[in-house]
Amino acid sequence: MIADKVRAIWCRELRLDGIASDDDFFALGGHSIAMARIQSALVEELGVEVPMDQLFLNPTVASISAHLESLGADS
Repeated sequence: MIADKVRAIWCRELRLDGIASDDDFFALGGHSIAMARIQSALVEELGVEVPMDQLFLNPTVASISAHLESLGADS
């Protein structure tokens, strides 16, 4: 499932043990460098390139996962 993979990436890059689907990236302490690392991990691990503006517009695991699914990303 894409959401599980996205959550794992976020946990690793934000150095958190658990993140809920509706937790906001910025409220969790996310910043531009972490976002760039997440963007890179999405390409490497899921094979999907996500423009930075989409990461800003979709600041939760649930919303970015839905966006990735709309692009046809594989789970």
